[in-house]
Amino acid sequence: MIPQSFIQELLNRLDIVDVVERYVPLKKAGANYVACCPFHNEKSPSFSVSPTKQFYHCFGCGVHGSAISFVMEHQGLSFPEAVEELAKSIGLPVPHETSQREQETRAAHNAGLPEMMLQALHFYREQLKHSETAIQYFKKRGVSGEIAARFGLGYAPEGWQNLAKVFPDYAQSQALLETGLIIENDEGRRYDRFRDRVMFPILNARGNVIGFGGRVLGAGEPKYLNSPETSLFQKGQELYGLFQARHAIRASGRVVVVEGYMDVVALVQHGIGYAVATLGTATTPVHVQKLLRAADEIIFCFDGDAAGRRAAWRALENALAALTDTARLLFLFLPEGEDPDTYVRQVGQAGFEANFANALTFSQFLFKELTRDLDLTTDEGRAKLVQSAKPLIEKVAAPALQMMIRKRLAELTGLSTAELTSLMPNPAVSRPQESQSRPSQNRSPQVKARRAPSLPRQLLRMVLQQPDLARGIQIEGLDDGGSDERMLLAVLALLNRDPHITTPPAILEAFRGAPEEAVLSEAIGETWAWDGEFDLAQEFQGALEQLRSSARQKRIDSLLALAKTQTLSPEQKQALTRELSTGRAS
Repeated sequence: MIPQSFIQELLNRLDIVDVVERYVPLKKAGANYVACCPFHNEKSPSFSVSPTKQFYHCFGCGVHGSAISFVMEHQGLSFPEAVEELAKSIGLPVPHETSQREQETRAAHNAGLPEMMLQALHFYREQLKHSETAIQYFKKRGVSGEIAARFGLGYAPEGWQNLAKVFPDYAQSQALLETGLIIENDEGRRYDRFRDRVMFPILNARGNVIGFGGRVLGAGEPKYLNSPETSLFQKGQELYGLFQARHAIRASGRVVVVEGYMDVVALVQHGIGYAVATLGTATTPVHVQKLLRAADEIIFCFDGDAAGRRAAWRALENALAALTDTARLLFLFLPEGEDPDTYVRQVGQAGFEANFANALTFSQFLFKELTRDLDLTTDEGRAKLVQSAKPLIEKVAAPALQMMIRKRLAELTGLSTAELTSLMPNPAVSRPQESQSRPSQNRSPQVKARRAPSLPRQLLRMVLQQPDLARGIQIEGLDDGGSDERMLLAVLALLNRDPHITTPPAILEAFRGAPEEAVLSEAIGETWAWDGEFDLAQEFQGALEQLRSSARQKRIDSLLALAKTQTLSPEQKQALTRELSTGRAS
């Protein structure tokens, strides 16, 4: 874990204008900087970056956040990856509250594993130029030189120790063994893992080579061979082609998930640049979370046979806890005997994408599989459907979607909503969404009923606009009855506890992962138009006293109401006297 104190130090050292301008050209516009939003298509700039607030906000799509949020969204990185990236950009070493595995990972990095993987990539690419067999393989699959270069395709030649030409310490290097590029047998003899195979480099979110996949050209087995799990490469966390697809995913708002390297390469060759593949494993929860940070629509594309349905079902199961009500998961099954590689070469981009309209939605696929072998005309069949659906539905993290699925289950079984609820209590309606998802999932709805902000909300906005207002404020005596009140008290306590937090993004990052994060993010977005048009300190003091008076009156009313029904205890009488005298004094 990265210590919270370091997150605050990092934000204090960064300038969000510099961070955003690494990826998006900005123009000065008054006190702020503007650009066309990188997160949705637009012709006139509605994306604004404030050097004062150290915050960005889009008036078109509503996305907003800190420098960390921006890098996460724009580059498709996880929170720790974004922090590492930003810290590296200003030469700040990242401290870790480390586990043993994390220590081993960093030690491997320090030992030069990424550089070794890059050297291997260059070697395999160079060898491709000299293998007519490998060249013809890619040509027969319709792969152009441009696409081959984009994916860094290569060839591992026949022979046992070709990499010894690249690494002089081939026979002694422990780090080389840790890359998985070579194998050492029981007799201590070393040899190359990949031999006579076309090579597919696997990149992480930063574009670093972390592993390889190799397809045999002859009749050998296995047909496909991946790098083993290493400190650089965990196949359950990585997706082939995601780095190359990041811009196309952002532009289209969707990602299509397939099963093979050549499926991805073929789809990109035919204009479908938003394709990625799992790496010889089922779709994992980490895969789904990573994809939902990149796009709101995921299309799982599998073969139409039994194996394809099983792979799709595993994807559905592992998506349950990551779902949001803004996400759209689709399941597309290709005609029997076809895979994405062969099919897109037959029908082209337009023909392939036309199939998306016929893809099954998450709930459609769920119930299609659950009812596949059931007779819903019988009580037994309907009862079995309830029991099969129950553990799956209870894991659905999206409250509205879960409610819709429950309603559909009630229709299929002939139960009333009340009857179904008695069988399936504990709906996940109040469960918080996954906290480190895309910043866009905290975007403010564009059509929203306007209501006057509560007094605590007004105070929260003021504190977010000017955090120093909260220093030294006593929170005793303030009401904590509603979400805005609780959020205000939490922020006041934070600012009085940590003097290093001085900006709205720093406050937001302090609550990352907490249930209050969504409320706080929305409130920060509401402060965007405030630019010191009034005396904020004076307004804050007046509103704070008004809130104190309101809380005091509530306590008085509660005690007086209690006195009408029962005798007050000595402590309650003292409290009432104290509250009344405080009110007269003020």
